[in-house]
Amino acid sequence: MNIFSITCTRDLKLNSVTQGLVDTLSSFGVHSKLLFNQTSIFEAYKKGIIACDADDTDIIILCHDDIQLPGKKEDFIAALSLCVHKETGIIGPAGTTLLGADAVWWNQERWQSGYHRGMVRHKEHFKPPPVAYQLEKNTQGCSRIYETNYGPPGEVVALDGLFLAARKEVWDAVGVSKPEYFEGNWDFYDIHYTTKAHTLGYKNHAVFLDIIHQSAGTLTGRDSWHKNRESFIANTELPLSC
Repeated sequence: MNIFSITCTRDLKLNSVTQGLVDTLSSFGVHSKLLFNQTSIFEAYKKGIIACDADDTDIIILCHDDIQLPGKKEDFIAALSLCVHKETGIIGPAGTTLLGADAVWWNQERWQSGYHRGMVRHKEHFKPPPVAYQLEKNTQGCSRIYETNYGPPGEVVALDGLFLAARKEVWDAVGVSKPEYFEGNWDFYDIHYTTKAHTLGYKNHAVFLDIIHQSAGTLTGRDSWHKNRESFIANTELPLSC
C-alpha cells in the first residue's frame, strides 16, 4: 500500500511551512505532489489523483499547504490505518455527527450540544485567543498555538478540509470534480466530498492527527463560500446525521 498527498500552493518558491510539510510527509513515507497556481481546487485534486497513478487501495491525502505535522511517524500511520477498512470513507482531524440545515459543520450551538468530533491546533499571530480556543502554550516571538477541542474522535458525517484522507477507490466513488451547481472554484469542497461519501454508505471518521493549522479559517467572509453553501443547501437533503 502506498500513501500519496496532494497539495495546492501558490508560489514555486515554497515558504518554510509548506516546505516543512513536504519534508515531514516525505519522512513519513508519503509521496507528495504539489500543484502550483491552480484555478480550481476541484480540478486540481482531480488532476492530482490521476497523476498519482495509485491503486484502488492506496491512500490519497488532500491537504492544505499551511499545516504542520509535529507528531511521530508511527502515530501518523496509525491514524491513517483506519482507511484500509472497506467500510471507511474519508478521515480527517475534525468534523461533525450532525450537519444541520445551515450546512455549517462547526456550528457553535451543535458544538456545545456535543455533536462535533476531533481536535485541531491553530497558530495565530498578534491575536487574542477566540473564545472557543484553549490557550496551549506560547511559542517564540508573537505567535501562539491554540488547541480547538471539538469532541472525542469518532464517526462523522462531514469533515473539515484542511486534511482529508481516503483510499483511491473512495475518491473515485465520491468524484472530486466540481458539482455543476457550485459557482466558486475553491469553496465547500470538503462538505461536498465528505457528505457524498456518507450518502454512498461509507463511514467517515474524525481521528487523532496532530496538526497545527496556520490560521483558524476566515474564508467564510468570501462571497463564493456563501454562494457555494447556498447551492449545496438547495441541492442536498439536510440535516444529515450518523
